[in-house]
Amino acid sequence: MNHFEYKDGVLHAEGVDLNRLAAEVGTPFYCYSTATLERHYKVFSGSFPKGTLVAFSVKALGNIAVLKTLAKLGAGADVVSGGELRKALKAGIPGGRIVFSGVGKTKAEMTLALEAGIYQFNVESEPELQALSAVATALGKPAPITIRVNPDVDAKTHAKITTGTAETKFGIPWSRARAAYALAAKLPGIKVVGVDVHIGSQIVDLEPFETAFAKVAGLAAQLRADGHVIERLDLGGGLGVPYITNNEPPPDPSAYGAMASRVTRDLGCQIILEPGRLIAANAGILVSRVLYVKQGEARTFAILDAGMNDLIRPAMYDSHHEIVPVNEPKPDCPRRRYDVVGPVCETSDIFAAERELPELAEGELVAILSAGAYGAVMSSAYNARPPAPEVLVKDEQWSVVRPRLDDDALFGSERIPDWL
Repeated sequence: MNHFEYKDGVLHAEGVDLNRLAAEVGTPFYCYSTATLERHYKVFSGSFPKGTLVAFSVKALGNIAVLKTLAKLGAGADVVSGGELRKALKAGIPGGRIVFSGVGKTKAEMTLALEAGIYQFNVESEPELQALSAVATALGKPAPITIRVNPDVDAKTHAKITTGTAETKFGIPWSRARAAYALAAKLPGIKVVGVDVHIGSQIVDLEPFETAFAKVAGLAAQLRADGHVIERLDLGGGLGVPYITNNEPPPDPSAYGAMASRVTRDLGCQIILEPGRLIAANAGILVSRVLYVKQGEARTFAILDAGMNDLIRPAMYDSHHEIVPVNEPKPDCPRRRYDVVGPVCETSDIFAAERELPELAEGELVAILSAGAYGAVMSSAYNARPPAPEVLVKDEQWSVVRPRLDDDALFGSERIPDWL
């Protein structure tokens, strides 16, 4: 469920008229619904046992106002860089509710995380273990760790968002898991606390999760027999969301929670989860204006003022996003097939190909739906285009929580050398 609905013929974000918001903010812009963020978090977290740490994946939607909204509900944070860690802390998420994932943590980032007192590091290689040991020993601060093991489970999603097979860069191979834990136990400054797994993103079937979780539960029991303290199971994120309204919906979070609890309950471990897309995707939209309707030889192009620099998912992943007019079409409105494209100078700057939509006109506003996850966080200033600003809505209130960059912010930091 989301809180973007037509009221009196105009698409609203909660109680905010998107026509009026566009007039105030300009287009394109991202718009997030507080009510949707809160509902999704509560439904998800309520599907797991008391004491579960739900660490929102900052890489999915890193706006500090959004993070603070979730922090007030008790959310932790899953971060993959020092910058994301600083954002989470600034949003009011305490270090003791932050987990640090990622394959390329630097020693500077490790230092920052240890000084912030984070809950755990999800370690992804033996060299990382050794580097973390050196940093933790030098600081005199033991580093709580899980090791991310790669269960070689195919989540059957897009190749670019699959992380649990043997061919990906993530995690330690299953065959080396026990040896990696043996190494961790010998290293100074390292405190083993659990096991971590993450098999991918946008997974719409519980079977790959159950297979991976069962393997990890078996490994946890084996590690305990080897003498390791295993108190936590970090099960990652990855539960999918519906991007196409008429598709079969992904599993309900309650079914996911019941399965995870059943598979792991005999271990008595705390569960840690890192949802991102599930919380954020349908809580955000990208509002854009039609600049031109152009007739090609065999196709009609609706050219928007938003581009792939604002929302790169369709170009990168061939992802589908529903597109709807902000002004509700009449029941008898004619429909046309459009290639919905942006102004960026790339053939891949396309949001939808041959998409049947209500007839569009120049100047009309459209909303690209399910854009809250991996939208604004992946935006860039390609073609020297300022990324779309972000707006957070709550009831009838709204606030620009990341403004549109002016020229000074966009390229004012560039320097011309003396010889020019």
